[in-house]
Amino acid sequence: MKDSDRVLTLYTDEERLEEQSRLDGCYVLKTDVPQAVADTTLVHQRYKDLAEVEQAFRTSKTVHLEMRPVFVRNEANTRGHVFVVMLAYLIRRALSRAWAALDTTVEEGLDQLKTLCSIEVKFPEGGACLQIPEPRDDSLALFNALDLHPPEFLPQSPARVVTHKKLNAQRKLVSA
Repeated sequence: MKDSDRVLTLYTDEERLEEQSRLDGCYVLKTDVPQAVADTTLVHQRYKDLAEVEQAFRTSKTVHLEMRPVFVRNEANTRGHVFVVMLAYLIRRALSRAWAALDTTVEEGLDQLKTLCSIEVKFPEGGACLQIPEPRDDSLALFNALDLHPPEFLPQSPARVVTHKKLNAQRKLVSA
């Protein structure tokens, strides 16, 4: 067989190509659910809901909620950890939905709320409380979107809050 006998010919079926190009960007959903149980619109909506579920898992594993890695030693602690992370996710989702109309992400909103402060008020006869000054307009808009009204006063508590980022240093002090 000579090289000249080898010929490659390419044919393009323009009609078929045009027909297929009309479906560019479309997708097909196949399900075994009967039409009587779920119509086309419902199947499509449930498929779109999967994107929200995937986003929820992605969010729960990121630096914001840090579900992974889980360093707990028993089933009850693992369940408790996952419960707290999922609760945090629900709060995050509620904030995201409420602040969407303000064109504010959860991170931006929380950064804005970090500007809130308190003033310690001590009473001559003893005792103290924290007074919350009127929030700035941006912070107030965030509260209003959530239909929340910050309190004017908070009781002063001697409780000390330690975040997980300081926990390793605390453990070293305790174990030493």
